[in-house]
Amino acid sequence: QVQLEESGGGLVQTGDSLNVSCVGYGRAFSLYDIRWFRQAPGKEREYVATINWNGDTADYGDSFKGRFTISRDNRKNTVDLQMNNLKPEDTAKYYCAARFYSASDFNYWGPGTQVTVSS
Repeated sequence: QVQLEESGGGLVQTGDSLNVSCVGYGRAFSLYDIRWFRQAPGKEREYVATINWNGDTADYGDSFKGRFTISRDNRKNTVDLQMNNLKPEDTAKYYCAARFYSASDFNYWGPGTQVTVSS
C-alpha cells in the first residue's frame, strides 16, 4: 500500500502556470500507476491525467491535452502535474490517486491541494 500527499497549490492569475506534486509514502511506489483528478465545489469529479508505473505512457482528459503535462520521478517517489495557461475554470481541488499495476482500482487517494485561478 501507499500513502499519497499533494502539494503546490495556491492562488494564481489567469494565464499563469503552476506545478502540483504528488508524493508517495510506502514501498514499491514505482509499481503504481498514478492518476490526477480535480473537483470544484458543486461540480462532478473530473479526470485530468494518468501516468503508468514506469513513466512510459501518459494519458490526458480531452480538456487538458497540450496544456497540462504529467511526469514522474520514481527515485523521489513523486508525480508532477505541470499546468500552463491557467483559466478561472481550472479552479478546483486537485487529487492524486494510485493503482498497483496489477490491480483494477485506484484505491489510494491523497487529501488534495487547492488551486485557485483569479480573473
